[in-house]
Amino acid sequence: MVPIGVVRASARARVEAPRQPYVAGGHVGVIELTPGRNFEDALCDLERWSHIWVLFAFHLNSTWRPKVLPPRSRGARRGVFSTRSPHRPNPLGMSVLRLLRVEGLSVHVEGVDMLDGTPVLDIKPYVPFADAVAGASTGWIAEDPEAPWEVAWAPLALAQRAWIAARGEDLQGPVEAALRLGPAPHAYRRIRATDEGLELAVRAWRLRFTARDRAITVTEIRSGYRASQREAAPEPHRDFAAVFGSRG
Repeated sequence: MVPIGVVRASARARVEAPRQPYVAGGHVGVIELTPGRNFEDALCDLERWSHIWVLFAFHLNSTWRPKVLPPRSRGARRGVFSTRSPHRPNPLGMSVLRLLRVEGLSVHVEGVDMLDGTPVLDIKPYVPFADAVAGASTGWIAEDPEAPWEVAWAPLALAQRAWIAARGEDLQGPVEAALRLGPAPHAYRRIRATDEGLELAVRAWRLRFTARDRAITVTEIRSGYRASQREAAPEPHRDFAAVFGSRG
């Protein structure tokens, strides 16, 4: 198969991508189709649909696992064919996205759960009467609540996030995408329990948070670089500790 185009989205690392389109919320992106292949005609009438299936490749995965640890599995490993895990024998993914508009060879979509640069293999219309099966079971996640967790930021974490954002690095999107799935320690999502509480790792940052009644509060951000490493650390990690003291 030859990709028909690529996804342009804000998420660039795997930990930043929402795990399902319904968790992605307002994440928007663009599918840029390859020119010179008559795709202008292939896009005719697509805008008459509100949602589309997008088939794509998990291009950063080179291996697969027969059993995986999904976020909602309560610590139990599941057979990969009973999950939506990207670690598959053939690294193929599919998502239902809301279609916003078509401009030339650019298909603007919402609910994007793919990484920037993801190869797109096909686009198909989502047909409600054919694709939505009334009464379908939800397998081993049947008992899990569907609503994502609420994520809030304490004043210190909010100030730290703004300081980091002013230096060109957005943490809000990837942090909230990870935490909306819940606070349970999970290796794939880089959540762990420490002596000081729960911690999420995003790139080289470490975020402390608390969880109660399906609400998560990010309390502070710390650099992942130790004090002995900060002289050689990239910006803004070198200045972060100087601005925020020992909390950096």
